Parts: sequence; C-alpha cells; structure tokens
Amino acid sequence: MILCVTPNPAIDRTLHVTSLHVGEVHRADKTLAAAGGKGLNVARTINALGGESLCMGLIGGHTGNLLEELAEREGLSAHWTRVKNETRTCIILVEDGKDATVINERGADVTEEECETFVNDVWKQAEYCRFVCVSGSLPPGFSLDHFDVLLRGLVKRGKSVWVDTSGAALKTALKLGGANIKVNAAELGESLGIKISNAGQAIQAGRQLLKDGISSVVVTFGKDGAVLAGRSGAWTARLPVIKAVSSVGSGDAFLGGLAFALELGHPFDAALQYGAAAGAANALHFGGGWRTGMNLDGCSIRLL
Repeated sequence: MILCVTPNPAIDRTLHVTSLHVGEVHRADKTLAAAGGKGLNVARTINALGGESLCMGLIGGHTGNLLEELAEREGLSAHWTRVKNETRTCIILVEDGKDATVINERGADVTEEECETFVNDVWKQAEYCRFVCVSGSLPPGFSLDHFDVLLRGLVKRGKSVWVDTSGAALKTALKLGGANIKVNAAELGESLGIKISNAGQAIQAGRQLLKDGISSVVVTFGKDGAVLAGRSGAWTARLPVIKAVSSVGSGDAFLGGLAFALELGHPFDAALQYGAAAGAANALHFGGGWRTGMNLDGCSIRLL
C-alpha cells in the first residue's frame, strides 16, 4: 500500500466551456465535483493501475464532510484528520484547445494542535506503507517546521518518501537528506534560483541535489517529457503524441504511476515509463485524476 498525503485537500469543481472570455457570462456544458488535491490524484492513479493506496489530509466543516463523502463514493480509502475550519474549494475552468484556468483557495487556518495531530496520524499510518507520497501546498498555520518534522520522521522510519510541492515547502524538502523529489522544471528552477528549460539542465540540477543528500530527483516538462536522476544513473522520458483534453492532474498521475512501479520492484527506467504513460493517460480525461486505461506504447526511455 502507498500512503498519499495531501496536507491541503479541496473540493475540486471542474467546469468545461467551449471558449472562455474574461468579463462575460458563460454556461458550462460539463461539470464535475470531486475530492481534490494532488495526493488524491496520485491515489486515483495507483488504484487505476491495480495498486492499493491510502489518502490522508486535514479536512473540516461542510466541505470537509462532502470531500469525505465524494472520496468514499469513488472508492478511495482514506484516514482523515479533522480540523475546526472549513476545507477549501478550487475551481478549474477547461476550454477547448487551451490550458486550463485554475483558481485555488489558500485553505483555512489550522492550529498548532491540529498540525501536531496530523503529523502523528501520518506517522502512525505510515507503519503499514513502504512508500509515502507527500503532495501539494500547506494550509495556513501549517508551518515549514511542521513540514520538516513530518518528512524527517518518515525518512527516519525508513520510508521511501516522495515529495511534490513548490515554493518554500519545496525548499524545505530539498534540504532533507534521504527524500525523493518529483517536481516540474519551473518549480525546481524557482527554488534553486536557476533556469531549467531542457533535460541537460535538469540532469545537472538533479546531480547536484544528489550530492547534497537527496535520494533521487524527477523533473517533469509537461508534454515534453521528464528526467530522472538517481544514484544508479539518469534517464529521460519522451511522451506519446496525444490530443489532450486537460493536463490538470497529469503531474500527480505521473507520480502515481512512478510510485506504483517502484513499489512493485521495477527499476528506475521502467518506473519512469509508467509515470510518463500515466501522466499522458490523465491528459485524455476531463477532471484531475483518471480511473482506467493506460498504454506504455509511445513512451520511450533513454539512458544518459
């Protein structure tokens, strides 16, 4: 079983319009409400591939109750930490032929006590999981110190910890020896203060992070593929050409496919192929996360 931790989950409301025009009234021709957050998309992918996952996150209020209900309806196993304030809602606007427009609420404040309870809950559930994916933003009140303690505790317990976050939280994770990082090129470049626009630059940055103590680094470039740098080598992944419906959640699906393959014992090159195929499969669906169908054909892996 893979533990999928989302400190700041949400209700994701996805709306499709043919064309989006700022300042005008639109009528959505397709809508979807789902238990959202990066870690839940990771879990969906693992489940779709035939694996087992457990979702964790901080939820509260009426939207928290709805999130719990939606996750249960979908068959997502979960262990939630209850908080006083309301769980956030995020809006995803999808229009034909263009990147989605995403509006994320920050999330409600969590207390010191709620943070400590959550950290201990995660550690307890991690006893039953070898792989732990920690994904997404931190809610207000969940300090970087709490995040550092959470991650260090998981590494200390011998877990294979994969972190997908951004900003200050990513900078915190990059200082943690023994963790694995999965991040997109823009986020990693921003955190390191460098430009990462191609595979060569990503490999160079990844190898420096390996020297600093990170166990492995995956850098994604959207439809242009991904790079993995590990102790045993470095690889690039090229994605198949597809007609994308929405790329929202594809990075999460990538991590889900990667973690699923690694838990099965596949080597890095095969796991990278699973991740690339899962990310591409997600882009063929409306709404973040996907449930069925993945094809490894067209996902080529090259050793550098």
